[in-house]
Amino acid sequence: MLKHQHLIVRSEILTPPTENDLDNMNFWFKDLIESIGMKILSGPHTVYCKMVGNRGYTGVCVIETSHIALHTWDEENPAIIQLDVYTCSDLDINVVFDKLKKFNPVTIDYTFIDRDNELKIVEKNKIILKR
Repeated sequence: MLKHQHLIVRSEILTPPTENDLDNMNFWFKDLIESIGMKILSGPHTVYCKMVGNRGYTGVCVIETSHIALHTWDEENPAIIQLDVYTCSDLDINVVFDKLKKFNPVTIDYTFIDRDNELKIVEKNKIILKR
């Protein structure tokens, strides 16, 4: 049976990926997808943007059950990751949060939505890890 689960995350981080981390970012994407039990159809497609004020990574991956998108901003203090995980399958959001630990998160602000018949917020929270 198809499900429609959507996790939207904004996380302030202390260890953002740098311009030279492309291989590490692609590995992180693949590891995240494997850890949440999904399969890659295309990607990950990850690039580093050098535009002042918008520096950071943008990446997308088409998975068998939908998509994952990532954006980072390394000029902010603290830096920011925005992550979008949409799947037509079960999703353990705690696995996603565990994978964000690589970037030393200060906060993880998230909304978990059931999009099966409407946009029903299942869970919304802000986790403060460090001050």
